[in-house]
Amino acid sequence: MTDLISPDLAVPEPSDDDLAGQPYAYQRVELVEPDWTRIPGWKDVTAEEWRSVQWQRSHCVKNVKQLRDVMGDLLDERLYEDLTRDQAERATMSMLLPPQMLNTIVPNGASDYTEAFYADPVRRYMLPVFTDRRSDWPSHPHATRDSLHEHEMWATEGLTHRYPTKVLAEVLPTCPQYCGHCTRMDLVGNSTPVIEKLKFVAKPQTRLDDMLDYLRRTPGVRDVVVSGGDVANMPWPRLETFLTNLLEIENIRDIRLATKALMGMPQHWLSDDVRAGVERVAQLGRKRGVMIAMHTHVNAAQSVTPLVAEATKAMFEAGLRDVRNQGVLMRGVNDSVPQLLDLCFALLDGATITPYYFYMCDMIPFSEHWRVSVRDAQHLQHGILGYLPGFATPRIVCDVPYVGKRWVHQLSEYDEVRGISYWKKNYRTGIEQQDPEALNRTYEYYDPIDSLPAEGQEWWKQHAGTSLAEAEKRAAASREAAEAQKLLQIN
Repeated sequence: MTDLISPDLAVPEPSDDDLAGQPYAYQRVELVEPDWTRIPGWKDVTAEEWRSVQWQRSHCVKNVKQLRDVMGDLLDERLYEDLTRDQAERATMSMLLPPQMLNTIVPNGASDYTEAFYADPVRRYMLPVFTDRRSDWPSHPHATRDSLHEHEMWATEGLTHRYPTKVLAEVLPTCPQYCGHCTRMDLVGNSTPVIEKLKFVAKPQTRLDDMLDYLRRTPGVRDVVVSGGDVANMPWPRLETFLTNLLEIENIRDIRLATKALMGMPQHWLSDDVRAGVERVAQLGRKRGVMIAMHTHVNAAQSVTPLVAEATKAMFEAGLRDVRNQGVLMRGVNDSVPQLLDLCFALLDGATITPYYFYMCDMIPFSEHWRVSVRDAQHLQHGILGYLPGFATPRIVCDVPYVGKRWVHQLSEYDEVRGISYWKKNYRTGIEQQDPEALNRTYEYYDPIDSLPAEGQEWWKQHAGTSLAEAEKRAAASREAAEAQKLLQIN
């Protein structure tokens, strides 16, 4: 295994002068692939097997029993029980964790493995347990299943037209890995005891054809984010055909491929057939003058390993214009300035991935333990300025319902006691073309209630109650609106 993880260049030790006097001390850290053989279930796995995407896919952890089979006695029974209860009572996403990702949890081992596992940032968002969730406010009263109302803005099934010149193409509803905080938990993945997932109605090819037809007759759209789900779960020939057809549409000038699998399963993007396919698409894009980039989703520095760097390099060699990271800001994961800067430098120095955005965690059910307040997000944005190159200093953004991405300092008003921020926008979404007040109206976003002062928490208790009933009622209304919109499109 030594050849796999050894760096190409030695990293010099920082001097005392380098580390003194600054709130954050930059240190170049070499990437290391954690030793998977430390885990009982993988003690005999070879480097060749580990690099195989087929092996990675077939050994994903999908339930508590499989986690127990892999981890064995490294973890105490209480953790398995905690995880089982969360899956039954709170989880909005089913469990799906590739070996590559599981191997980055407690990457250096620990004398008390269970406590280290509980505290690990990757575990906190990929394998949430019941005791992670808040007992007082597990869901915000305004939480909804489709918190960004993307389904209401479908131009065709799965094609969200929210911004004037950009669309989001949800080409499939599955991923190689399922994040606990998934903003598209209403549609993506398997149903859980808490959430019965929506399903696409049209056949997959019909949906793709409908998307292309809409883009051909909508010349104002120039930018397509190809997502889902995760494009790594679409068979490459089908994805390549879709991308090739996109490149034939004259008005399309930017294509972005969205895949967490660049980090979660880099073996996919290192496969010979995928690399060759990306090269063909990139060559066609260059010929047409279309910029094709990849967007990935890394939330913790320890997730950036030599295999992630190798896969990123392969994408650049294939001809992609850029690889960018869109992380999610979450408590217990990356909610401090050192954690964010460590992650940004690991991406930039270690894997040549551009830190691009950190989204505030969206207001989906049972996400309150992850979400941070707008004020805390503003402090974090301030804290990371000046350390990174300007082009690689990520913006922390709030994805405001019915508005879209807004830099956290762009709010119009902010009631910090009640945790309500007010926002305006400068364009109409796809469902507001005939709304004369869309650009004058203010839109609300809500901080997690437990982050508010006592006065604010008391206000919410009086106006919203502490039970889950209100949150579930709003979630049901969101689902009904999405289903009604789909029926309108079909008819």
